[in-house]
Amino acid sequence: MTALNRLHGGKNIKLPYFIAQLSRYAVPKVLLRSRLEEILRDGEKRYDMDYVLDRVNYYNRLTGAERLSPTEATPLKEHKFRGRHSAYIFDSYQTTRFFDDSLRWQTYFGDGVFDLLHPTIIKARKIDRGGGEAASGKGDNSVLLNLDRCRLDIRLHDKIPFTEKADRVIFRGSVKSSEQRRRFIETFRDNPRIDTADTRSGHSAQETGTAKQITLYAHLDSKFIMTFEGNDIASNIRWVMSTNSIAVMPRPRNESWFMEGRLRPGYHYIEVRDDYSDLEEKIDYYIAHPEQAQQIIDHANDFARQFYDSRRERFISLLVMKKYFEKTGQLPPTNR
Repeated sequence: MTALNRLHGGKNIKLPYFIAQLSRYAVPKVLLRSRLEEILRDGEKRYDMDYVLDRVNYYNRLTGAERLSPTEATPLKEHKFRGRHSAYIFDSYQTTRFFDDSLRWQTYFGDGVFDLLHPTIIKARKIDRGGGEAASGKGDNSVLLNLDRCRLDIRLHDKIPFTEKADRVIFRGSVKSSEQRRRFIETFRDNPRIDTADTRSGHSAQETGTAKQITLYAHLDSKFIMTFEGNDIASNIRWVMSTNSIAVMPRPRNESWFMEGRLRPGYHYIEVRDDYSDLEEKIDYYIAHPEQAQQIIDHANDFARQFYDSRRERFISLLVMKKYFEKTGQLPPTNR
């Protein structure tokens, strides 16, 4: 987090991000492909290789029986910036630029989770809870890469201890296309312990209880921060778990590179019912038991910290992509 990011309220600033991505985009691919074997060979010597492979296999669950669509799969040479989905193009290009242009893939760039017929690189998928569609194999075609990083990969430096924060729950966000958020605001907008508002413009306070957006750092005055899944994941969960406040949410249904499926209620976050009927009971408990609240904060910080090693994250991404090409029959399999 730079001083410039802090002045921007905690969010990443898009201009420096896209300048950096464009500079990578300009590097000739041939120079990178010659480095891929060296990067992978050096990575195999890592002390935490078991951890790395666990994450690779978490993101990429292809078995080798899956096949690309003969009509929808495209070669990497066509993976170019054309003005649309620029964040997704640049983020995935950081990984694909190391591979041969003749290799083919399928992608979905945008929000949403789907039951995919063919192996597809995507930002988010349904969480496999041990039953249903994901467990039956339908969810296995969703291969996760770390996409939309500028919006999602945010880390805040929180200097306020939990015990010095206000005994309050806060939520700011748009309720557009989110019945869950709308229902929450309508339920709690008059509750003095829950600071919640719709940040869309052009809507009356009587309709949803509107308010101006506040900075991410302004959220940190509160002990509890609500997180809601939107079109797929909860976009604020990554930065909330880097702070001394606690994420409060119903159990997540979808997951991304952040591995939301491995978050444990009561250990990494405070779980509430889908109708929020136990929200005040839960926050009262942790206000009265600050030592247990601090344990959740410590566990959340530890969980978020595993994604801060950029060198390791790149290595994992390369292995996820390499496995994708192997399991779709385009590269020889690796024995591991």
